[in-house]
Amino acid sequence: MPVDTKAATDRLMRFLAVEGVTGQEAAIGRELTAALKESGVPAKAIRLDDANTRIPVPTETGNLIVDLPGRGALHNQPRIMFMTHMDTVPLCAGAKPKKSGRKIVNEAKTALGGDNRCGCGVLVTLAAELAKQKLDHPPITLLFCVREESGLYGARHVKLDELGSPAMAFNYDGGSASNVIIGAVGADRWNVEIFGRASHAGVAPERGISSTMIMALALADVKAGGWFGKVVKGKSQGTSNVGPVTGGEGRPAGDATNVVTDYVHVRGESRSHDGKFFKEITKAYKAAFEKAAKKVTNAQGKSGKVKFKAETDYFPFRMKDNLPVVKRAVEAVSAVGGTPNVRTANGGLDANWMVRHGVPTVTFGAGQNEAHTIDEWINLDEYDRACALAVQLATMR
Repeated sequence: MPVDTKAATDRLMRFLAVEGVTGQEAAIGRELTAALKESGVPAKAIRLDDANTRIPVPTETGNLIVDLPGRGALHNQPRIMFMTHMDTVPLCAGAKPKKSGRKIVNEAKTALGGDNRCGCGVLVTLAAELAKQKLDHPPITLLFCVREESGLYGARHVKLDELGSPAMAFNYDGGSASNVIIGAVGADRWNVEIFGRASHAGVAPERGISSTMIMALALADVKAGGWFGKVVKGKSQGTSNVGPVTGGEGRPAGDATNVVTDYVHVRGESRSHDGKFFKEITKAYKAAFEKAAKKVTNAQGKSGKVKFKAETDYFPFRMKDNLPVVKRAVEAVSAVGGTPNVRTANGGLDANWMVRHGVPTVTFGAGQNEAHTIDEWINLDEYDRACALAVQLATMR
């Protein structure tokens, strides 16, 4: 089915030029709203929800939701949803997109923002083509989520009844438009506060309790036990990582080399396709920090203390190949000239929460490459295919 690829690329370039790092999506939300109206979507069909009032970190705006009534022979079919996220990682701030042949590259030393301005371009192009070509389609919801990059918060806090209770959904967030992603890992996000005791490191180090040493012993224990990085325990597999190590918000871990460090804050994550196993990985970290705290004592016999907290960021899922949403996805990819690559993802997706909400959701790519790096670029051939795929998915009988 023909798509105006020049208009689709122009939209993508337009959206890439609008900064909108995670939590600061108001400007890109306004730009998407304007582009949707220009594409023929009535203003009354476009709205923001109040998910940002439920998200526990500062978020400028809610999710952007668009209602497209069904048309023609398909107007009474069950509602379907197309979704993407409108935030980027902070590394995208200051991006300068530039076309280079069949690629979009970046003139700035930042990430480009194809993740996920590509998805935004696909959804707006879908709305534009449905209106321009007056194509028959079922009722459709378009959902542009906030704060995907910092915890899938927009999808987590959306209300299902505000989406019109779709029967299935198609999410755009990945590399190739031929990828049919039907499952993804679950993850814990954990943090630990390590409390020691400050002392002059040259005059009386024995009076101190080093939080740094507690952390070092704990992480060495985790590594020795096989719980760091790629984790394989029998038939169970997962991953873990230790992220920022600080002395609290905006502070280094430790004040000076001549002071025994009394406080360290560590953040990390545990992932697995097995919903129980990523919890086991988290428990291994907790046990290691608690054990290490007891080992580090001062001359008076006092030991350090730890305060370990963990929260499930998202739950793993894997849909069956024979579900209607998967069959529709595979058929559509083939119809636009692709070879369906049915697979699972090792990263979290907004689809994790949509499936949790009860909406079976398949995820596709839209031409993004080297996301979250300064080498990021967009394959316009894949982007064009992703746009054509969306139209195919929306109009299949």
